[in-house]
Amino acid sequence: MKNTLIIYSSIDGHTKKISAKIAEYLSEKDNVDLVSLSDADTLSLKNYQQIIIGASIRYGNYRKDLFEFIDKNLEDLNEKENAFFSVNVVARKSEKNSAESNPYVNKFLKATKWKPKNIDVFAGVVDYPTYNFFDKFMIRLIMWITSGPTNSKARFEFTDWNRVKRFAEDLTKFN
Repeated sequence: MKNTLIIYSSIDGHTKKISAKIAEYLSEKDNVDLVSLSDADTLSLKNYQQIIIGASIRYGNYRKDLFEFIDKNLEDLNEKENAFFSVNVVARKSEKNSAESNPYVNKFLKATKWKPKNIDVFAGVVDYPTYNFFDKFMIRLIMWITSGPTNSKARFEFTDWNRVKRFAEDLTKFN
């Protein structure tokens, strides 16, 4: 069994949920630790053979601390089996739901020196009832512009959980 670390950067909790599901699948063959990006600096990456990072998008950007963590740990990341996944609502569209076609994955790859060995993208959630006034207004506007759902009293989950499972299964091939 190898030691796998899954680090998530989640704003509303959905990336954490996806990360936990990946951890569940991997734990059948690996020892898995699941930690938030804010807690990842307390760990020694040298204790892991595989590192997976999942990050969400808000208003077109990943969190700044994601890039800081990667820059700080670039050498360790490159020495390990590794993977990256992005969670964004743009991936709900078939023409933008692959690592090659998703604009946020492409933006990520251009902004970092890290070249993950395995990359995927998962469609996220629009959960209007949980958003504050500003977020609800802005996300609804973005959804209107991009022909997405705008019912501010509803929650819309676009995640393809079978795809998440396939991603995890691909990661077990490193064993």
